[in-house]
Amino acid sequence: MKRAQKKIIIQDLEKKLVFIVGPRQVGKTWLANEIAACYSNAAYLNYDRLEDRRIIHDEAWLPTTRLLVLDEIHKMPGWKNYLKGIFDTKPERLAILVTGSARLDTFRQSGDSLAGRFFVHHLFPFTAQELAAIGEPVDIERLESRGGFPEPFLAKDARDAERWRLLYADSLIRTDVLDFEKIQDMRAIRLVFELLRRRVGSPISLTSIAEDVQISPNTVKKYIAILEALYIIFRVTPFSKNIARSLTKEAKIYFYDTGLVKSEDGAHFENLAALSLLRHVTSLRDYEGKPASLHYLRTKEKKEIDFCLTRDDKIDLIIEVKKGRATVSNALKYFHKKYNLPAVQVVASLKREHIEGNIEVRDAAAFFAELEI
Repeated sequence: MKRAQKKIIIQDLEKKLVFIVGPRQVGKTWLANEIAACYSNAAYLNYDRLEDRRIIHDEAWLPTTRLLVLDEIHKMPGWKNYLKGIFDTKPERLAILVTGSARLDTFRQSGDSLAGRFFVHHLFPFTAQELAAIGEPVDIERLESRGGFPEPFLAKDARDAERWRLLYADSLIRTDVLDFEKIQDMRAIRLVFELLRRRVGSPISLTSIAEDVQISPNTVKKYIAILEALYIIFRVTPFSKNIARSLTKEAKIYFYDTGLVKSEDGAHFENLAALSLLRHVTSLRDYEGKPASLHYLRTKEKKEIDFCLTRDDKIDLIIEVKKGRATVSNALKYFHKKYNLPAVQVVASLKREHIEGNIEVRDAAAFFAELEI
């Protein structure tokens, strides 16, 4: 199945160095090879292969190379200065595409040696908006149960999807976390990971998790930061500016792989919604240069809205998601009326979309399919 970002990545390659970043096994290497097939002379070099490593160190790819794909290059000492050097001295015809593990994005953010020389493309699991963009049917139930990672989503047998997920979850902790940072207590970070799977959609208390795992809140905070840096989870923080008493500071946690969620059925749908909305705001930043963000709202009185889309610290839209309820929630009515905010309630499966008191009630497949990819 093709990926919607292919065309714009090829366009960006004619302008600057391009990074493809995102979760493990989301399809970065597959997409890079698809892009390479569009060039008459492409060289794919993986730093993990000894033969390719020598070519990379010696800059020994053929002079006729039109596209240079560098995979896992972040494992090379001094990789940022290396990329700066080859980009600044390359022939005009040479395009450079860099992919690798999720760590690439973390390291990319440190230092400024590549400033002004690259575009970044975040590759997400399949979401409703991407499926719609590439002409595929939007199956909300399949996205909920299998998640959007290519292998489990496309598997013909649901059992194969579950087998993939079991191995994927295990390798995230055994391999990716250890490769990212040396952790002394693997039992503790595994427990934090499992607790987060069961608390999707709820404000996360570091103290509560620390007590359950018997570690310090600072250690919990560190583990969550690692899981976030590796594109295993992402945080949705509360928005408080200009919203009286919206003082909750605790973030909510969601997973890039919706299939990892172990909470009740409604949490799977909320996770799917969070991922689609995150992809939307990320696309606005990556491709339109708009300062968009995803947050949620909650007051001291525990009036809560699942999500709000913001731009320039102003709320564009508040969103409540429901697995099977078409009647507009009281909290959505409250924030819509009190702060005059555009509002929509998104329902997993809705027979008839409608408007209730200036609040749109939308079917999930239709609403998410319209979002920026």
